[in-house]
Amino acid sequence: MRKMWLVAVMLAVAGCQPQKKDAEKPAAGGAAGGASNPQTEEQKTLYALGLSIGRSISVFDMSPEELEYVKAGMTAQVKGEKPAVELETYGPKLQELARARSTRKAEAEKAKAKEFLEQAAKEPGAVKTESGLVYKELTAGTGASPQATDIVKVHYKGTLTNGTEFDSSYKRGEPTQFPLQGVIKCWTEGVQKMKVGGKAKLTCPSDIAYGDRGAPPNIPGGAALVFEVELLEIVKAPEMPGMGAPPTGAPQEKPATPPAPKK
Repeated sequence: MRKMWLVAVMLAVAGCQPQKKDAEKPAAGGAAGGASNPQTEEQKTLYALGLSIGRSISVFDMSPEELEYVKAGMTAQVKGEKPAVELETYGPKLQELARARSTRKAEAEKAKAKEFLEQAAKEPGAVKTESGLVYKELTAGTGASPQATDIVKVHYKGTLTNGTEFDSSYKRGEPTQFPLQGVIKCWTEGVQKMKVGGKAKLTCPSDIAYGDRGAPPNIPGGAALVFEVELLEIVKAPEMPGMGAPPTGAPQEKPATPPAPKK
């Protein structure tokens, strides 16, 4: 893991230096350009490399001042200068720092979400369960309620506590189906409370959602999440032996998909 991270940093080194040069000269076509305003396809690709690397090291939750140390290290490596510290000595400390910073960031996110969860539990009709799930029925269903072992078909959207939408089956234009035992605990518990034809809001603390790890880049570690779920159908399990669950295109460990499988 450490080796892969160091490869990413070296890629950042390779990507940052051309951007710096571009910032010091006019962009192609004579327009005044800069690293923050890429003009050519190559410049835009290098900028995208910077975005990718920035995303990969966002776990360090760095201040602007701390980011300057990263830039200084990159510059020394690119220019072939003697580094201020030995990579062999401090490189192995990166994982430890990443874990500490990730935990710190998740705790701050959970503290921020605490009041939101408390307010959600006070909404008319809301019920807070022992797990911390806040369940609120939006539209009553008239069909059956699923069990944990069932496969369900739903429409849903998911948002952060600030209202930012990170996923929506409505926007994809088709419902999603998945086994209730294969998703985050918040869904396994909450959808069982619903009846076919109904719609509900599930407000999920991080402990029963994506936990301290989150689902980068759209879902921070420690984040509370809000899902509006419409239960369309309880899907009949396949009858042929050895088939397993039908393909669903559903829960994957990606932020722009339905809730991820439990580990």
